[in-house]
Amino acid sequence: MAYSRDLRENVIAYLANGHTQESAKAVFNVGLTTIKRWKKQYEETGDLSKKAPKRSFKKIDPEKLTAYVAENPDAYLREIAEAFGCTDMAVYYAMRKLEITRKKDQALQRARPGKGCRVSGATCRYSGFHHRLCG
Repeated sequence: MAYSRDLRENVIAYLANGHTQESAKAVFNVGLTTIKRWKKQYEETGDLSKKAPKRSFKKIDPEKLTAYVAENPDAYLREIAEAFGCTDMAVYYAMRKLEITRKKDQALQRARPGKGCRVSGATCRYSGFHHRLCG
């Protein structure tokens, strides 16, 4: 749970009046480490706002993925996954997080050689569970 900005300011003002961090801990019922962190943040930045969480990518760099999709708009998820060295589901979730949606160009799909369907032997045009079987 995050502490309110009011509380943070009150603790710093209490410390500025000459009180110790131990007494601030008892009065405001806040951990000593938290008080030290607020004091350090206030001394460095002069602000007690909550810090934005640091977000990092685990497998796929969002900028590289965006650039790759721009260069290869008709690439399948499995092709993108091979290029990034991860699974197609990792690419799917990364694209969903970046709000990248793609509609395939029908002319390009017809020109692209299809995979033989395990069920019917023909080029697979199905989606959903059947497509996973063909995969």
